Amino acid sequence: MPELADLFPGYASRWIETSGGRIFARVGDTGGPPLLLLHGHPQSNVMWHRVTPGLARHFTLVIADLPGYGWSAAPPAQADHAPYTKRAMAKAMVEAMEALGFVQFRLAGHNRGGRVGYRLALDHPGRLAQLAVLDIVTTWDMWHRIDARLAARAWHWTFLALPAPFPETLIGHDPKFFFDSRAAAGARGQSAEIFDPRALAHYHAAYNDPTRIHAMCEDYRAGRTTDLEHDEADRAAAKKIGCPVLALWGTQGLPANAGIDPLACWRDWASDLRGSPIESGHYVPEENPDATARALLDFFNSGT
Repeated sequence: MPELADLFPGYASRWIETSGGRIFARVGDTGGPPLLLLHGHPQSNVMWHRVTPGLARHFTLVIADLPGYGWSAAPPAQADHAPYTKRAMAKAMVEAMEALGFVQFRLAGHNRGGRVGYRLALDHPGRLAQLAVLDIVTTWDMWHRIDARLAARAWHWTFLALPAPFPETLIGHDPKFFFDSRAAAGARGQSAEIFDPRALAHYHAAYNDPTRIHAMCEDYRAGRTTDLEHDEADRAAAKKIGCPVLALWGTQGLPANAGIDPLACWRDWASDLRGSPIESGHYVPEENPDATARALLDFFNSGT
């Protein structure tokens, strides 16, 4: 994959053994409280490069690749789709942070990373001081709110969750086309316009790896099955996230474009909730990094 050190000057590269395989993380140790940044699909840790300069002045940043993404390991999937379930990914992130010396931390997650974040908060109470989720609602809300409008906007949820090797085979015939088409559908502009060329090359490289294409599909298969079962159980038990939650979403992102009110959804899951829209498409940290950094700093600094 392309060399990306110039996007993260001064950050150490770490590979950490976890129950979810070997996790890659960039660590910028400034002595501030720890903040874990988790990416979404179809990206990697690289997606945070435009917001890290502002955040790094206040926090020790840990910018990790989820299992199957970026430079993290892509282990074979189990019957329940672990290690790509959000429960398994959350456990791996807890282990990685412990290995770095952080027992409690803050977390900001975009897309799939946000799903790992809220699952971590539910499964590991006390680990998170604060949680920010970017341009998502819960997996429960996604599957229970599907209508014609949402299905047209989020068709990849059902496509990627189809049994192997169907989606893997179709994507593999032209991975760059698939990535660029998906990215353009979620953004306000073309992928070449919203992504740094070095970041885009990194994303394209991952999409040319059949092992990672399969892992990404397993991530969505987990979302359709095991992840949904975990959400169903927590919702039935009226279990809520114990830490303060910030929900940010793009004005042209997925929840907004599908007619979903993110705050109305998150109120069922979080007792301490705040949130606001960002002028952006789905890729909030890359499309509007200044507004994203300001919103995250206002929230996370309120808890220091």
